[in-house]
Amino acid sequence: MNNAGETTNSLPSETGSQPRQVLRIIRPQTVSEGAGVLLKRSIATRELDYLDPFLLFDHFGSDNPDDYLAGFPWHPHRGIETVTYVLAGIVHHRDSIGNSGSIGAGDVQWMTAGRGIMHEEMPATHQGMMAGFQLWVNLPASLKMTGPRYQEISADQIPEVALEDGAVVRVIAGTVGGVTGPVKDIFADPTYLDVTLEPDSSFTRPITRGHTAFAYLFEGAGTFGIAGQGNGAPVEYPTLVVFDDGDHVRIQTQDRAARYLLVSGKPLHEPIARYGPFVMNTREEIQQTLRELQEGTFPPPPN
Repeated sequence: MNNAGETTNSLPSETGSQPRQVLRIIRPQTVSEGAGVLLKRSIATRELDYLDPFLLFDHFGSDNPDDYLAGFPWHPHRGIETVTYVLAGIVHHRDSIGNSGSIGAGDVQWMTAGRGIMHEEMPATHQGMMAGFQLWVNLPASLKMTGPRYQEISADQIPEVALEDGAVVRVIAGTVGGVTGPVKDIFADPTYLDVTLEPDSSFTRPITRGHTAFAYLFEGAGTFGIAGQGNGAPVEYPTLVVFDDGDHVRIQTQDRAARYLLVSGKPLHEPIARYGPFVMNTREEIQQTLRELQEGTFPPPPN
């Protein structure tokens, strides 16, 4: 993991530190996936197909069980990692390498599909509400056929850091204020933070130069990509904000609170070939995967 710098609530003081400004603002699109789950999708759309190394970003949330109970029955993945972060409700899961269980409010599931895995994710009603996020992260060519792996992190394993000026951060991956999140040993060297800002507060986060960074605002409003006095882009939820390159990002609130995810990772700069839940580097690799699926040899047996 890259622990580049400590996060404070003031602009970094290093000479030449460049703020990241807003490159794009994406409004999520409503889609239906799985067996009929309604989602708000921000990455993997016509407006934003791929944000290297991030392949897909979905926000699920409803108090109507008809919107989510059909779930995501048994289906395959290859060549990617999936990250599921639950805010409310319960998701039951099982996979072809013997994992099964449930994740609930505040829990995270980080699954490395590698050379192949079958799994299902089935939401269940819990106090009527279901909410959370799923992120797909690409794997480099050298790890596309690695062994599948599964990390389940319970809510009580995720540290929460209260900073000056009203920022509270749940640290899923990365380091904030000397506190490191529990998700480790991931190729993309990710930061994954759940940030809550009270009104009239701010949060500044160092981001490794060259890494891709985005924020997803899912509650409230704020000004994103502040680079000086009084500038930046005003944003209201639900919105995905893509940042340009630089050394840090700064988000500030005024009269309203805000809650958002801040995510960054190392881009691969590799070609991608995508077919549904399979993401490889060439069409030939996709065709090979489809042949395995048709022949009943997917997923491959463990080494």
